[in-house]
Amino acid sequence: MSSKDWIEKDFYAVLGVDKAASGDDVKKAYRKLARDSHPDHNPGDPKAEERFKAASEAYAVLGDDAKRREYDELRSLFGSGAFRRGARSAGQPGGMPFDVSDLFGGASGGAGDRRFGGAGFQDLFSSIFTGGAGGPGGGAAPRGPGRGRDVEAEVALDFEDAVRGVTLPLTLRAPGVCDTCHGNGAKPGTQPRTCQVCHGSGVTNRNQGSFSFSEPCRNCQGVGTVVDEKCPECQGTGGVTKTRTLNVRFPAGVADGQKIRLAGRGEPGVRGGPAGDLFVHVKVRPDEVFGRTGDDLTLTVPVTFAEAVLGTDLRVPTLDGAVTLRVPPGTPSGRILRARGKGVVRRDGQAGDLLVTLDVVVPARVSDEARAALESFAAQTPAAAREHLDARVRRFS
Repeated sequence: MSSKDWIEKDFYAVLGVDKAASGDDVKKAYRKLARDSHPDHNPGDPKAEERFKAASEAYAVLGDDAKRREYDELRSLFGSGAFRRGARSAGQPGGMPFDVSDLFGGASGGAGDRRFGGAGFQDLFSSIFTGGAGGPGGGAAPRGPGRGRDVEAEVALDFEDAVRGVTLPLTLRAPGVCDTCHGNGAKPGTQPRTCQVCHGSGVTNRNQGSFSFSEPCRNCQGVGTVVDEKCPECQGTGGVTKTRTLNVRFPAGVADGQKIRLAGRGEPGVRGGPAGDLFVHVKVRPDEVFGRTGDDLTLTVPVTFAEAVLGTDLRVPTLDGAVTLRVPPGTPSGRILRARGKGVVRRDGQAGDLLVTLDVVVPARVSDEARAALESFAAQTPAAAREHLDARVRRFS
């Protein structure tokens, strides 16, 4: 959850409780909402699902005492809306030209964000009001070139490739570093110069009552440098949209739904700032034979009635060959046999197991000879399996 969500969302209103509500009242309100709007009780109702998600999000904050205190402090500080885009302030009739997310150093906005841009509430407070060491005027620390945004992609892997590991080319159509200016935004042969207004810090200070308030420098848009002659290819942004191909290594044992992070392979930063990250979501295609549970492979093998009764040696496939398993006499349908070390290889070199589920197959049709043999078998087999049920039936006969 981003810091902007904390400012703009009224979690008390979502749960329908007062700001002074006790922890028990918050919990009761959440449980009622979660029960009434749970997707299992409202199948096919997207509005109920949204209410359930909103209630869960609100309780995740208000149900934690530490998070609730920070949330209340943050909402109290920003409650007037003075720091949002377009808000009016003293001496600035047109409003400040920046979004609240600028206050958190969050150019990312992707999967790597943390609450308050990776800092605590005290760091946020000190970045707004001056009084400590830092940039010019004793205020906020330099902003500098902005970090690029994270990029997400999805790759479908074959089952065996996911188990064994594979390297695949990934083609992306996304922003990348401009090859003409190499990311600094300036025309070849020129260089960005230090902003003369903020002296490279990216922020400017102005007095507001007893405080000195810092805001992004309007001359350089908070970057700290100014490009006089913009690159003709990227128009001074330092990045262009282009097609690029990356070789991505998927480790052995990667699972369906797992996310692979490639640091620095996302969108380029503004004017030479650090690039964001690339997050690759893995989808594993199902296999015709094998399934998977954690590091164990699963396999269902049909056996005949005679094999289950008399026992047999069963030859079953593995990912790298075959293995023989002993089926003991009198084995029931559904029993699981284990072939140790024939599953998914873990990162430490150890391997999971192959779990073989036996499925006793009952033929739909039998020959006259087979029927006679079965009738003879039934006549010689005591029907003791249902004695406990037959006794209950006789009580009501």
